[in-house]
Amino acid sequence: MTDQAFQAAVERYADTVFRLAYSYLKNRADAEDVMQEALLKLYTEARTFETPDHEKHWLLRVAVNECRRLLRSPWRRRTGPLEEAGETAVFDRPAQTELFRQVMSLPPKYRAAVYLHYYEGYPVKEIAALLGANTSTVQTWLMRARGQLQTKLKEAEAYD
Repeated sequence: MTDQAFQAAVERYADTVFRLAYSYLKNRADAEDVMQEALLKLYTEARTFETPDHEKHWLLRVAVNECRRLLRSPWRRRTGPLEEAGETAVFDRPAQTELFRQVMSLPPKYRAAVYLHYYEGYPVKEIAALLGANTSTVQTWLMRARGQLQTKLKEAEAYD
């Protein structure tokens, strides 16, 4: 890959890869590491991609694999979560902040499916290919995620 083509790919896909990794890992530093690793693999990849969509799909698949690798690492299992450190996104409305907080409290497979479907606009079939799951499994994840979010948001609303 030429330097110019790589720079264009970084500009097109870096944000998407970062957001996917962040939704999976819930940690900014780890998401940045995954983004850099995925982009480095893109830079060193010898093949040429048929279309920009093929390139994006390949890159997101690499990012998902890197997230899973990081979650399986012994270091990750022996450390505590940093969620209590106060790393949160800033939104214009409190409802957006609450929705983000509830989405981030979902299990990783649900978070990734929700992000890819609702924020990136991927159909279920492509999400299944990206996450290495059956189409029906992804549909179940999305259904369960919506159910959990609905319950959690109603509880939060009743609490306020």
